[in-house]
Amino acid sequence: MGVNSGLFIKRAYSTGKYNLITDVAGITVGHADVRQGCAQTGVTVLVPTMDNIFLSKRAAACHVINGFGKSQGLLQIDELGTLETPIVLTNTLAVGACWDALAHYMVEQNPDLTSVNPVVMECNDSTLNDIRAFHLNGDMVREALDQATTVFAEGTVGAGRGMICHGLSGGIGSASRVFALADHSYTIGALVLTNHGLLKDLVISGDPVGERLAAQIETTASDKGSVIVLLATDAPLGARNLGRLCRRAVVGLSRVGGHIGHDSGEIALAFSTANIILHKPDGPIIASRDVADGYLETVFRAAIECVEEAVVSSLWHAETVTGRNGNIALALRDMPHG
Repeated sequence: MGVNSGLFIKRAYSTGKYNLITDVAGITVGHADVRQGCAQTGVTVLVPTMDNIFLSKRAAACHVINGFGKSQGLLQIDELGTLETPIVLTNTLAVGACWDALAHYMVEQNPDLTSVNPVVMECNDSTLNDIRAFHLNGDMVREALDQATTVFAEGTVGAGRGMICHGLSGGIGSASRVFALADHSYTIGALVLTNHGLLKDLVISGDPVGERLAAQIETTASDKGSVIVLLATDAPLGARNLGRLCRRAVVGLSRVGGHIGHDSGEIALAFSTANIILHKPDGPIIASRDVADGYLETVFRAAIECVEEAVVSSLWHAETVTGRNGNIALALRDMPHG
């Protein structure tokens, strides 16, 4: 997992064990997809904790870099600074079905629940997927939740099945970094759903490889897509600094050549597994903590590296996909890299 050693990536920080967002303890990720003919789509679920996330919420924040998107749940996160459900990634027209499935799941887990804030985020996969046919249903959300695990596949899987990144086959990518604050070691991880960018702009570790590839193949001439960035850390960041962390995601995207096009929705969400906010503080109140501002430079830099590598990892692990109307997205690893 993580970027294959066959593709050089500059790193200032060491990776976690798997170089995945699940190197942050307690997080699991699961996929479910369809991959037949014009049906090339799916769902990816991130489960933030093994605990009941509704009863033991996590400090969270979000940032809309460009709002061409249909995500659900961001308004309450922005207001309250908490995450209280798993996060579902999917295609644009499946947001409603996934929201409904996640709401039902949360009700089943919590008998007294009468209100909840399901988080569903999307990218549009209609180039490869017949999105108007509504191939997804709630059962796929349950499937992804049931098989969520620490080691998971990247590339053209789950929600990433029909995605196109920098004119090539894109999808799910992840990376992690380990960093030190004073005498403590922490981990930060990123998971991205990539469906953005132009091939000519693609940069990998400072190498403008996209310029060479664009001279060889014909790809889309406009940036009509999106990218979702999820950041998780076991460092005790509160909602304020998690919001600042989200805003650094754009630097990681830009390092790979992202230009945040008009038709592309870029949204980041970050949470801390170390900051627990009880739904009903009947017992001892677990207060939200926050890393002192003077230490944030390290956290920001580690996050930027994670986002950069996660985008490249989505490209590197993707396979060539043929979908709707015979449209083809070529895989980066099948292209010449000279």
